[in-house]
Amino acid sequence: MSDATRVRVAAVQIAAKAGDLAANLAHAEALALEALERGARVVALPEFFTTPCFVHPRVRDAIVTSGENPARDMLSRLAQRYRAYVGGSMLTRRGADVYNTYCLAGPDGAVQTHDKDLPTMWENAFYVGGSDDGVVETDYGTAGLAVCWELIRWQTVRRFAGRVRYAITGNQWWSLADNWPGARSMFAALGQYNRYLSENAPVELARILAVPVIHASHSGRFDGRFLLAPGANAAVRYASEFVGRTQIVDAQGHAVAARDTREGPGVVVGDLVIADVARVAPPTRRYWIPHLPLFHRVYWHHQNACGRSYYHRTPR
Repeated sequence: MSDATRVRVAAVQIAAKAGDLAANLAHAEALALEALERGARVVALPEFFTTPCFVHPRVRDAIVTSGENPARDMLSRLAQRYRAYVGGSMLTRRGADVYNTYCLAGPDGAVQTHDKDLPTMWENAFYVGGSDDGVVETDYGTAGLAVCWELIRWQTVRRFAGRVRYAITGNQWWSLADNWPGARSMFAALGQYNRYLSENAPVELARILAVPVIHASHSGRFDGRFLLAPGANAAVRYASEFVGRTQIVDAQGHAVAARDTREGPGVVVGDLVIADVARVAPPTRRYWIPHLPLFHRVYWHHQNACGRSYYHRTPR
């Protein structure tokens, strides 16, 4: 690879259905094909492109295994056919546990993987965290794989700093419940800040590391359950929407192409210059990159505890 490589990349925004693996794969493949036909050599699908992950009984229907995995096979088939890189994350069972595994298929069909380090809030109900660094090799230089709230933690920056030339990322970021009486009006400012956090996460990561970021998202609404307490099955309905922005961000943090989640499913394509290795991480003892309000931190710890309890009490 030369010191700087210009490559056409794409990020895919989907509208998936809980637990409907076949429909979600067909939907994701059609959009990935559109990106590849438009010349993209790296295509990012979002986190959980096989099924959105919220507390819903059908989510488990879309868990794949390390052996029988039609989602991984689809990525590999497309990557080989178009001599490209195609990736996204899925719930994958290995042994006794389930992981949120990002699979990046390359031109030879081989798949490199990364397990998300920490489940986010109610995601704990479905999988456990991994321990790899998320650093993989591609024809365009070393890449970092990361999803969702990995993008807003300094530990991800430390894994990538001084090593990667670009990042391939995706998320599933949700908003406040809109079926709870008064919740939207009472927490309007928090909801607006939450949307800002989701939209700004890949931009801030690009600026800190000084490398391009390819970022894919979910769109649409979902209707699930909100766990009330660890060790109990009590829950209330949680109806909401996914927020964020599917975008391609250059090494200076400028959006080359973007699609808001409110625009629905689609593809963004753009040309990136992949050049310098990510800068060294600045010294910091902070855990989160952005400021997280007390509400977000309480929500984080409460739903982490509820989800972990649910995971260990529920057959997988």
